[in-house]
Amino acid sequence: MRPVVEAVGAVGAGVDPARAPTVPIRPMRLRELLDEPFALIQAHIRALAALGGVAVAAALTVVLAVTGLVSHLTDGSDAGTAWAAVLSSAVCLWVLRLVLRGTTVAIGLADVNGVGYGALAGLRTAAAHAGPLFVAQIMFTLTGIGVLLVGSILIITYPLALVWLAQVRARRIVVAPVIIGESAKSGAAVARSKELTQGAEWTTAGLWLLQRLIFAVLAVPAFGIPYFLSTFSGTHRWAFIGLLVGGVLLMVAISEIVEAGSRVVCYVDRRCAREGMDILVPGDRR
Repeated sequence: MRPVVEAVGAVGAGVDPARAPTVPIRPMRLRELLDEPFALIQAHIRALAALGGVAVAAALTVVLAVTGLVSHLTDGSDAGTAWAAVLSSAVCLWVLRLVLRGTTVAIGLADVNGVGYGALAGLRTAAAHAGPLFVAQIMFTLTGIGVLLVGSILIITYPLALVWLAQVRARRIVVAPVIIGESAKSGAAVARSKELTQGAEWTTAGLWLLQRLIFAVLAVPAFGIPYFLSTFSGTHRWAFIGLLVGGVLLMVAISEIVEAGSRVVCYVDRRCAREGMDILVPGDRR
């Protein structure tokens, strides 16, 4: 059975008519698991670019507003300004990832069902599952912090902690697609994700680690833009804060969209491998 995608809007209001899915509905190899998220993004580049651009601009505005307010209240204190920028950026980054993850997964699942969602349609679908996505994001964050804290006790154990974290992430990689595609609660989605990824944990963990390398490569041009602009703006405090925060937000937005696309691809792959989602049954309407 294909994942359930809610009907949101109508043709001409953020939802395109039925078309062939971008992601192949069959089990995939590691190379395809790496490539297909980018094919999915390319197929919906306008919606995802608009979504990411608006989200980054909104987050940057909030960070600068909060930092400016704290700077004003502390009479321009360097420490107060720095802490305000760091903490407000951390909160906005967390919310940015939550929004982009849910919306990109919704757009990707709609594509699997042969429907083209726009940014607003994807956002509305994600908002309908906001509660479970929020809980899953909290657990996602706490798990990552906990694993890395344990691994940072000794410097030599940090690489092992990354491998451990990759394995933990692999077992939960399809939580968001299960929440949106199957209308599951957070706890049930985690159990379902572990069931679907059983037997492919280390392959998926390798995929997760390879994506970190890809994100590191993507970070070069992403941070190159703020660096280029800094040659015109100089090193003034607010220009520096704006360019630095903007570069971090841009990099996180790009990596989150790619990772969310990967979650959709892995969801399709694991359902085909374990449940035969790619097998057509006579009389079955999918």
